[in-house]
Amino acid sequence: MTGLPDRLFAQASPHSVGEVSLFAADVVNQETVANFTSPRSLIEEATAKLRAGGFEVLQVTPTTINIAAPSDHFEQAFETRLEPEERPVIKEGAREDTATFVECPDTEVQGLIATHDTEFADVLEGVAFEEPVYYHESASPPKPGYWHLEVPHDVSAQLNADSVHAEGITGRGVSVAMVDSGWYSHPYFAQQGYRPGQVVLAPASQNPSDDESGHGTGESANIFAAAPEIDFTMVKNTSTNSTAGFNAAVSLRPDVISCSWGFDLESGPLSAVNQALAAAVATAVASGIIVVFSAGNGHWGFPGQHPDVISAGGVYVEADGAMRASDYASGFASQIYPGREVPDLSGLVGMLPHAAYIMLPVQPDDEMDRENAGAPFPQGDETAENDGWAAFSGTSAAAPQLAGICALIKQACPRLQQSEIRDILMRSARDVTTGSNNPRFNNPAGPGYDLATGAGLADAAVAVQLAKEECGPV
Repeated sequence: MTGLPDRLFAQASPHSVGEVSLFAADVVNQETVANFTSPRSLIEEATAKLRAGGFEVLQVTPTTINIAAPSDHFEQAFETRLEPEERPVIKEGAREDTATFVECPDTEVQGLIATHDTEFADVLEGVAFEEPVYYHESASPPKPGYWHLEVPHDVSAQLNADSVHAEGITGRGVSVAMVDSGWYSHPYFAQQGYRPGQVVLAPASQNPSDDESGHGTGESANIFAAAPEIDFTMVKNTSTNSTAGFNAAVSLRPDVISCSWGFDLESGPLSAVNQALAAAVATAVASGIIVVFSAGNGHWGFPGQHPDVISAGGVYVEADGAMRASDYASGFASQIYPGREVPDLSGLVGMLPHAAYIMLPVQPDDEMDRENAGAPFPQGDETAENDGWAAFSGTSAAAPQLAGICALIKQACPRLQQSEIRDILMRSARDVTTGSNNPRFNNPAGPGYDLATGAGLADAAVAVQLAKEECGPV
């Protein structure tokens, strides 16, 4: 039999104001829950007593106190014994298995410790052990009926990266940092054999294991599709402290930084903080870091229009392979930086209204999972709101795709700098001559460089070949 975990988590309930224990209630809902709250003075007394008793207090709410300690400490403090019990569960991917639950034989309620006749009897009505939870997600994506791309194979194929992967150019040894909403350890990533590093918290961010938005998790799959063996770090950022988040990534000294965010700035002058951000971008590039930013989805994207960054626009590839400018993506002549045209080139981006184009892994029940769930395509992505998958793209997807190809180029020729890599990307891109970009700009695609798609859709194989030629014999 499996033993007890080294550290147990539990919810201790102070005596309820309704004089009926939370653990004896028939129904607890929004109409009755007030009966199971506790006076603040009692909660404070119980919290202090638990801490004095050697328990770690993790959280305090009006109904329970979240505590943690080794199993033997629970047994000693509450004068009882605990037993592990294996029960059947359904884990991720609908996999039937068993898991270990904590039981106290002295009570009839599963997972409950009785507190009467203990030193905690005056403050607690019971202690309930946490149980293992498994998200309602799958390592494999759902299969809606509309045309869409799946990671990694569809994205890598459309970026023409499969042949270079077969040659051993996979981004190995190249470090890539992504500044985004966070990263969740979705089983998709383990299934593919990816090896992400620990999440780095930018100033003011928290909860490194969670991606409450889902944006960062999903878009990171685009980086791995292009460059599956990079050394990847997510810098979890907050939307109100972006310069600090970018600088947190710079402090890691990566080879490449990918950013799928920005501001909508049609004209100058820049605000003070955007001036500081522009300086941070310029400093990073000057230090040898490759910086990729999304151009925007109808935005006059900044820093996507900064002259030092590689600016990512959008191309839509039809089911028959035909390419057209994405009408979701930005493309414009900068009014802040004269002579700067955006984008430099493009990645894979869907079409209006929501660019539901690439099926990506996300944290179940996060914002991206819920946002377009259920509704018929193209108004929604036809997935469940808690299945851990969502179809989205935008230039948020294009930026990490280009960042991944930058990693392939760096592996093929490590000495190349930002301006050289941007030149290689643009020279190797496949020209797109059909369609127009976002209606805010309505720039048409045509032969050669244009404001709809830049130089065209990125081509990893040609880019890597040009990089090898630039480096010469190794």
